[in-house]
Amino acid sequence: MPDRSHTGRPGHVILNVNVLDVGITHDAWRSSDLHPLSFVDTGYFTEVGRIAERGTLDAFFLADGPGLREDPRHKPGRALEPTTILGAVAAATSNIGLIGTLSTTFNDPWELAYRIASLDYVSGGRVAWNVVTTYAEDIAGNFGLTELPDRDTRYRRAAEFVDAVNDLWASARTRTPLRFDGEFFNLAGQLPVPPSAQGQPLLVQAGGSPAGRELAGRQAHAVFSAELSLLAGIAHYQHVKSVATKAGRNPEHVRILPGLITVIGSTEAEAKARDAESAALAPSSHAAARFSATLGIDLHSVDLDAPLPESVLDEPADPSRFRGSLGFRESVIRLAADENLTVRQLLGRLGGGFGHRKIVGSPEQVADTIEHWWNAGAADGFNLMPDRFPDGLEIFVDEVVPILRRRGLFRHEYEASTLRERFGVPFPGSASSASLAG
Repeated sequence: MPDRSHTGRPGHVILNVNVLDVGITHDAWRSSDLHPLSFVDTGYFTEVGRIAERGTLDAFFLADGPGLREDPRHKPGRALEPTTILGAVAAATSNIGLIGTLSTTFNDPWELAYRIASLDYVSGGRVAWNVVTTYAEDIAGNFGLTELPDRDTRYRRAAEFVDAVNDLWASARTRTPLRFDGEFFNLAGQLPVPPSAQGQPLLVQAGGSPAGRELAGRQAHAVFSAELSLLAGIAHYQHVKSVATKAGRNPEHVRILPGLITVIGSTEAEAKARDAESAALAPSSHAAARFSATLGIDLHSVDLDAPLPESVLDEPADPSRFRGSLGFRESVIRLAADENLTVRQLLGRLGGGFGHRKIVGSPEQVADTIEHWWNAGAADGFNLMPDRFPDGLEIFVDEVVPILRRRGLFRHEYEASTLRERFGVPFPGSASSASLAG
């Protein structure tokens, strides 16, 4: 049995599935289990939700970006608005949580609070909002802007946006009219939707920059992190918990959930063959473009068989103007430095330049890495990112989950009806909540 003596650890590993369209790999759409329009078929998403619920996973997680990001000639991208998909999954399931990503940069607090609270109510208290800012420059034009606000402005707006949404949710719960006056928003009114079975939705935060970690420690109930090594995971875990404590919150009420890309075979050799087949089908330019965007450099200007240049290891000259994700950049650079990896080795570890940790192996090896991070105090759970759906998730549910159960790391059945209870977060307004975020 694992050592559960860590103060504040949940009773089991938290496992969400991050449903990135039809899978994170470029060849996922080729699966014989899919049809060409699966990525815009709510029936496909509800089937994935049912598979996840069969494995008693904690939540169905959807990323989002308010624009066209992937080249549709190479990979189907995010096409449907996330709460539309989550509403369909909610109707087709009974227990699994529902986490949707919506940007604070291009939304309105009242409308977003109303939309999320409505979904939370009709689902029986199973919803969380994943809070992000938008850093992709090409999105600005969709909203009539020539460029994005700088990073500092985006995060100030994000912090105030979350405060406003929390106050609106509290107004629905307490039936008290709200008056909110801030730098970006001035609101007066009250949400008409009744409070849900969990009181109000949870907050998840996915930014890994210093400002993102501060926002997470102050307001989030769960953090979708991107640490690539165990030491980095432990450091991030301790940092966010300490920020929560300094903000007057109980650090037990913030769950740290790194992303984990899974490529699973019945043996390690089989998993590696599956991964190699996927890599061979990806456009040759894809890894270079993703890697270059993550680090803010031109990959073609560096020696692939040497470590990253010292100039790249330094922080950007003006972090507020860096157009990529500072969290992804930091995690990649730390991995390269800690393990003295060449650029080519780093590309292989990142699985095409994506900023999350990747495990290629047997069900036992995947269970081992989950247990290792859990016991080391680097994670309260994981946001799983299967290489492709539905079989990548089915393999995890049918082969990895039973191993985790035998090791005492995961539940055999759902015991709590709301996502708040499952994450171990007190109900808002209770004496034990002691939280700025409900």
